[in-house]
Amino acid sequence: MRILVVDDEESILVPLEFLLKKAGHEVTLARTGEEALAHLGTGSFDLVVLDLMLPGLDGFAVLERLRGLPTRPKVLVLTARGQQADRAKALALGAEAFLPKPFSIQELLAQVQSLGEEG
Repeated sequence: MRILVVDDEESILVPLEFLLKKAGHEVTLARTGEEALAHLGTGSFDLVVLDLMLPGLDGFAVLERLRGLPTRPKVLVLTARGQQADRAKALALGAEAFLPKPFSIQELLAQVQSLGEEG
């Protein structure tokens, strides 16, 4: 599966890249919402692992822009913003899954696998 991981924290990006590659996925990293959209405009991804708190365009703005893509990847929101309102808004904007930080590696990998099997 081709996965775009979007997070501005290096302490999240590096381990996620390692874990997802170890699980056999092709991983691209983005540190801002704008960088994520640039990657999405030039390549096709099966899944976006998206933080909501990003510099510039936040994760909600990225989700809104994803709606306009002809082929939209699935989205797993991975964020420290774990309030019910944030979860509801992310899901309403089209996210397929929501995982609050801190998260379990096993749960993240299970979510990724489940989203890959749906597609």
